[in-house]
Amino acid sequence: VCSTHFWGPVSNFGIPVAAVMDIKKDPTLISGPMTGSLIIYSLIFMRYSMAITPKNYLLLGCHVVNETAQLAQGARYLNFWYFGGREKALASSE
Repeated sequence: VCSTHFWGPVSNFGIPVAAVMDIKKDPTLISGPMTGSLIIYSLIFMRYSMAITPKNYLLLGCHVVNETAQLAQGARYLNFWYFGGREKALASSE
């Protein structure tokens, strides 16, 4: 509890918590470049958490949750802007 192996991942959990809370928000608010960056960021740190000694499973868990949430946000972004979601939303509002 008194090491960076604990407090670093705990404080880092703000990112996936925010992403999970944003899952139901309007897809126009999603930043595609930022979501892509966070997907890559979490992949790198999932690998890092297993490469260091001792292995940091709390950091791995944090980035698994973030990766899942960011992939969901990325799918929502792509669906809205590139796969007809925007057109469906405009058609239903008319």
